[in-house]
Amino acid sequence: MRHLFTVLITLTILSCNIDNTSYTITGMAEGIDDETPILVYSIENNQPKLLDTLIITNGKFSGKFTKTEEANISYFHIAKFKANLIFFSENEDLKVTLYKDSMPSSFVSGSIQNDSYTEFSKKLRKFNSVKQANMRRFQDAKNQQDNAQIIQIQNENKELNAQELSYKKEYVTTNNNSVFSVMLLSEMISKKEINPSDALNIINNLTPKVAASQMTLDLKSAINDVKKNDIGSIAPQFSAPTPEGKMLSLKEVLGKYTIIDFWASWCRPCRAENPNVVSVYNKYHDKGLNIISVSLDKAGQEDRWIKAIRDDKMDWYHVSNLQAWQEPIARDYGVRSIPATFLLDAEGKIIDKNLRGAALEAKIASLLGQ
Repeated sequence: MRHLFTVLITLTILSCNIDNTSYTITGMAEGIDDETPILVYSIENNQPKLLDTLIITNGKFSGKFTKTEEANISYFHIAKFKANLIFFSENEDLKVTLYKDSMPSSFVSGSIQNDSYTEFSKKLRKFNSVKQANMRRFQDAKNQQDNAQIIQIQNENKELNAQELSYKKEYVTTNNNSVFSVMLLSEMISKKEINPSDALNIINNLTPKVAASQMTLDLKSAINDVKKNDIGSIAPQFSAPTPEGKMLSLKEVLGKYTIIDFWASWCRPCRAENPNVVSVYNKYHDKGLNIISVSLDKAGQEDRWIKAIRDDKMDWYHVSNLQAWQEPIARDYGVRSIPATFLLDAEGKIIDKNLRGAALEAKIASLLGQ
């Protein structure tokens, strides 16, 4: 009995000595010189924060880090190779393998997120390898003027891109406890590889910890902004000063169809597109087409704004708060590049977006042409 009591006391003491506040990172640096520093960063509030500097000794390195309840992303930076390696803490001991001659093949293991990210990276490298091979084949076929081979390679690439996109969608859907899924989803949205509604469904199925991360909250907010200005939505109302200094609202200028045109006097693509918009306006204004242009010129450039309107013969409605990229109307419409356009019906519903050149002419002709 006394022996059992002693064992229990010993186990209790040992359990009290277990460190539950930190995790360790140990690494192998194959072929990398001793004394090479490895900087360890975490991303906090969208900014890198240096956690520690680990030094390679006898081809190895190690460090101890404080556990955190937040879902975040960290990375190793090896300045000598101008390389970064992403990892996810997950409050578990991790192992790192660095390859001097193949930094992209380096990886972190020891937790679900890191292991799944490693598999994802391998898969993407395979896709890219095939794409590069196809690019070389395409160039050879082009040099030989082999049209049949060119068409075959193009079809293969379409199928390859479809497979890659399918794999990405499967990854973000099944890895709902990974902040990398949020990163990947953000990239897919920016490339228009996934629609906002599907993206929101994936976000709503994330685990509570990942869903509470600032990265997820920012992405969700951005998606909601996109949905707010998507085709089929009612265009957000706004009111802003005209060149004459009077306030003008969107609802005051709605016609049978209305174009909201985001531009600036300094924007060359905008100025190049203006003659086409002028032609469409002159042809269809009497049939019910209105335009209101929102300029992203900045304070102190009012004269340039007015001169550009006059020079380009933009004889329609104009407003601007002269706040450049901080223009509140542009921000409300999620405009990140110009020219950008939104086509509204008589009720102010968005029925099309970013029409230019012949596409704009064809669309308006289909709506107001004889």
